[in-house]
Amino acid sequence: MPAQITATKGNLMSTKKTLALAKMGYELLDKKRNILIREMMTLIDRANEIQNKIDNAYSEAYFSLQRANILSGFCAEISQSVPIEDSLKLSYRSVMGVEIPIVSIQGDETPKLHYGLFDTTSPLDDAYVKFNEVKVFTTELAEVENSVYRLADSIKKTQKRANALKNIMIPRFESAVKFITDALEEKEREEFSRLKVIKKQKSSKEE
Repeated sequence: MPAQITATKGNLMSTKKTLALAKMGYELLDKKRNILIREMMTLIDRANEIQNKIDNAYSEAYFSLQRANILSGFCAEISQSVPIEDSLKLSYRSVMGVEIPIVSIQGDETPKLHYGLFDTTSPLDDAYVKFNEVKVFTTELAEVENSVYRLADSIKKTQKRANALKNIMIPRFESAVKFITDALEEKEREEFSRLKVIKKQKSSKEE
């Protein structure tokens, strides 16, 4: 224990208070870490589900597109009529102080056809619907994966701070409390012995 610590009752009370705050801080960080981990694991499961949906939607979309190409010829010219997606909206929600993105697509959930129906076939419509599903799922997956990244980064930082409290700061304050307590007890024993000697000397003089 550093020699600069003065063994006084005031320092003992102050160090005990700091130790209590450090322990409380560790408990709060540990709870935060557990909450963030649970949130992240839930999102990872959700990401896996979305990825499966994307894989299935892609498979169905390309199958329908192949049928449309066979029935109507290559659909590259028709694809030019589909407008560029510019309706994404970004907002945030907070999970234990971590800003989690919310990505949404504005507008109707049912996709609108942007090409004429005279020279097209139902497989092309199916492909268009399925590729639109891929767009929606990909948007959702981007939101979830970014959220997982942010949560993982916060968990790492929280764990680092919790470890610093648990392994460095709390033991240091506990050692300081013990040092001051032992020093004060030693002073009390010395004072008791001194008073006992004085009392004995005084009694000898009176006799």
